Amino acid sequence: MKRRLPWGAMARMTGRRALAAVPVLLAVTLAVFAVAEASPFDPVKAYAGTAGLTASQENLDQLRANLGVDRPLLTRWWDWLTAALTGDLGDSAVMRRPVAEVITDRLGWSVLLAATAFAVAIALGTLLGVLAGRRRGGLLDRAVSSAAYTLEAAPAFWLGLLAIWFFALKLGVLPAGGLTDTASDTVTFDQVARHLVLPALVLGISQLPWFFLYVRQGVGDALDEDPVRGARARGLGERTVLTGHALRSGMLPMLTLVGSRVPELITGALLVETVFSWPGIAAATVTAATSVDFPLLAALTVLATAAVLLGNLLSDLLYGLADPRVGFDG
Repeated sequence: MKRRLPWGAMARMTGRRALAAVPVLLAVTLAVFAVAEASPFDPVKAYAGTAGLTASQENLDQLRANLGVDRPLLTRWWDWLTAALTGDLGDSAVMRRPVAEVITDRLGWSVLLAATAFAVAIALGTLLGVLAGRRRGGLLDRAVSSAAYTLEAAPAFWLGLLAIWFFALKLGVLPAGGLTDTASDTVTFDQVARHLVLPALVLGISQLPWFFLYVRQGVGDALDEDPVRGARARGLGERTVLTGHALRSGMLPMLTLVGSRVPELITGALLVETVFSWPGIAAATVTAATSVDFPLLAALTVLATAAVLLGNLLSDLLYGLADPRVGFDG
């Protein structure tokens, strides 16, 4: 009999998480303004650029008042928050554009890169984890496990530079960075796909070790359990035992990684985007941080925090769907 999906319980869990996320997001935005207030960077000089070097103190004070950075911290935060709730994220002082427009132009490319890399990490990690877990201690298991532990310690930017040197400079088979070819003025699917390969592979491989190790351990342990031994004793084929019994049990621990890896994925994406000059939110994040661009910095931080919270919710929902013994009301 087909099991009915507990949509009501899932909706209640989602609602509780949404309510719990409100104070978290409020605290995060306030912390952003507090940290920016304590930063040694001067947003007025960053906005004025080279002209600020020769500007009089009176002009700088006037510019400070125009930008609103001369007001108390809590006042600036509250004004930004109330405006954000109406959909107005303010204007980026450094980029001279509305914050919503800056994010809209860049977010899609970051999501494309992160989603592709996540798919690569999950697919390759699962495949290699199953192959290694079914014969732990074998040649494949030792080789891939050694590579996984090495990759865990390798920074994403170092992997990116290595990939550029080998595939772009030495072999010349893939572009070194950007979104399109240098001489092209239009964005086409073929060009984006070719330029996406290296950054997505680098970001995916940097996340792969954790998925591989979890699947390997889970599948290996599941193969030693009594239900799997009983299935083998009943004469079921090895493929049926592996896919119908061991893989399902072995995949459960990996589902918790979906949420826990989101912060690392965001951090890795920022580094990879910078190395490959990918037009995502990395450049905007760095600019907002170094220039103390309050509206842009707050919006990007809220966006990253929301992504982490959604990732944790998704992993809990997937775990509850995969294992009926786990409830959604706890």
